[in-house]
Amino acid sequence: MLACATHAADFHIDPQRSHADFGVRLLWVRQVTGRFQQIGGEVNFNGRRDTATVDARIDVNSVAMDSDRFRRWVLAPEFFDVEHYPTIRFVSAPVTLDKLQDGGDLSGWLTLRGITQPTVLEILPSHCRLDAAPTCTIELRGSVQRSDFNMSGHRATLSDRVELGLSIELDREQG
Repeated sequence: MLACATHAADFHIDPQRSHADFGVRLLWVRQVTGRFQQIGGEVNFNGRRDTATVDARIDVNSVAMDSDRFRRWVLAPEFFDVEHYPTIRFVSAPVTLDKLQDGGDLSGWLTLRGITQPTVLEILPSHCRLDAAPTCTIELRGSVQRSDFNMSGHRATLSDRVELGLSIELDREQG
């Protein structure tokens, strides 16, 4: 897994304006959805400023759902196990600035429930220039398998595939 950068971030992820959505099929008829409302982290450029690394951390307890019962269910030990694993983390492999702006695949490592798995997310075109803009929005889409992270409960009623969507608002580091 990539180590965190030890220098100041080039962009910070604004936790108040960023979110991550998930959806999983219940009984193959209904989609159960949730939104993590607190994402923090940073985007750091390499020394030549031609590639960047995304490091995003999601506060699991910030999940909002339509049903309090479903919220308690997903925070329980058989799913996110928020008591033992309060953070979900995604660290990307170095990605070109063009790809962050124009879209494409973003490879990286997702850590969920203490398990790190290689993950590929799709970057949607952002229409902003990271090398010039003071703020920028990056949107990502993808899916993971629950079983890859030892979330195998309720296999008869819940799909193993979980759809993901992230919208991260970046603010340029001042200074």
